[in-house]
Amino acid sequence: MKVAGIDFGRKRVGIAVADEGWVVPVDVLEGLSEAALLDRLGKRLAELAVEHVVVGWPLNMDGSAGFQAHAAERFAEKLRLNTGLTVELHDERLTSFEARLRRPSRTRRGKRPKLDAIAACVMLEGWLQTQTK
Repeated sequence: MKVAGIDFGRKRVGIAVADEGWVVPVDVLEGLSEAALLDRLGKRLAELAVEHVVVGWPLNMDGSAGFQAHAAERFAEKLRLNTGLTVELHDERLTSFEARLRRPSRTRRGKRPKLDAIAACVMLEGWLQTQTK
């Protein structure tokens, strides 16, 4: 089953995909209105033949849900309604920090991968680990 990980943010949305044990950063969408973002993301997920979506849930360090966590919840529900896919939330605490540690300076193509897509990878890897237990 192909699964997408979404690192949802106010300015940028990182996308990663897991397929047969591999998790790869795919894309970062930025500068879009909510409607345009949902439309573009829906099309991108269809292109990637994704069957399940996991949206990062930025809980506070004490486990409580703040403003950004509630925004992610609303976004996940709109994405579910827009795509018809199963969408769930997964705790993403410290994924951006870990993504900064993992980000290579350059890829083979000479480009520096976008941090938001790597954060989506980290979050998706965490979700995958919970599925194998």
